[in-house]
Amino acid sequence: MVKQTKPPEIDADGFMTEFMRLKRGSVTRRHFLAVTGLGAAALLVGGSGRTSVATSEGSPLGKKVSLATWPNYHDPQTFEDFTARYGVEVEISIIGSNEGTMKSLERGRAWDIIVPTQYAIAPYVRRDMLAPLELRRLPNFDLNAHADRFMKPGVMAGAIYAVPKNAGTTGIAYNTRELNPVKSWSDFFERAKGEASGKTIVHDYQLTAIGNALVALGYDFNSLDQAELAKASDLLMEVRPHLYAIDSDYQPAMRTSDAWMTMCWSNDASQLHRDVAEIAYVIAADGGEIWTDYYAIPKFAHNKPAAHALINHLLDPDVAAREHLVHGGTATDRRVRALLPDEILANEIIYPDEAKLTPLEFGLALVMTDPIRAEIMNRFRAARG
Repeated sequence: MVKQTKPPEIDADGFMTEFMRLKRGSVTRRHFLAVTGLGAAALLVGGSGRTSVATSEGSPLGKKVSLATWPNYHDPQTFEDFTARYGVEVEISIIGSNEGTMKSLERGRAWDIIVPTQYAIAPYVRRDMLAPLELRRLPNFDLNAHADRFMKPGVMAGAIYAVPKNAGTTGIAYNTRELNPVKSWSDFFERAKGEASGKTIVHDYQLTAIGNALVALGYDFNSLDQAELAKASDLLMEVRPHLYAIDSDYQPAMRTSDAWMTMCWSNDASQLHRDVAEIAYVIAADGGEIWTDYYAIPKFAHNKPAAHALINHLLDPDVAAREHLVHGGTATDRRVRALLPDEILANEIIYPDEAKLTPLEFGLALVMTDPIRAEIMNRFRAARG
């Protein structure tokens, strides 16, 4: 009898090294699947081996699948089409932060799909809160369509826990009828206390609220230095009485001109500028955030077959391209970019010049669960406006 041995665990760097060898043709697909521990996962799309997404091991999709996602992040028609095709209702919950989503899951909320940002995936996996994706259920997913920098955050210990949705930046949106150009986070906080007092929104999200305050003071976006965090806290408390709101769903107030300026994700900015031409968007000259969001399935999801089916639907290049036209994110899938019109690819909000991205930072996993930053954000939220 031949004793079967389990392949050794492979870290993200090892996974991507083997993946790049596969792409170059240096190793066979059999070798790649063996050394990464992915076995018969049917990773590569475009040939035989696809399995139906409608059932998994004889399990029906059920009647409902739940998705926790960010505001203004999908085309409702996408979910109507999914329901029409599979008979499964999509229940949407709106999230405002990665840490808020994690707390909800820790308290027993059992969404079937979540949309974490890249820095949140490792903390989820360390807490055993995500299920490895069953790639044979995702025939629309193609590793070759994504650059390694987008794939790597979703890979841990030889398993893929998350697949890219889209990328973007965090900057400043402002109403050009009411305000002169806003160029930096330092400028943002000064304007909030002055001409934009009562008309400014700060994210209800510690990563960006605190991170952008740190940048305004000349510190790193991801700083965990206690003295620097104390100064960022002072700045946030100083600006708190001048704010219209602390809110991650800021589009309504910006559209009605109840707010003139807000911390803003680039996908929201593309929607706002498309519909209200006087709303401009700027990547702050002094720094800030660049990000990628992913689809992932919590370990205790109630309906994993339907979760895989919905993710597969969302990864269909034609569906994803239509979604991008609505929500304005930056496509990470080369197949999707190939379907987008030239005017979208030329849109500097969605696809900015690389030089503008140089001062930006990706969020770090340690920041998400840092107790000092959590306490600062709690005090900021609780302070009287």
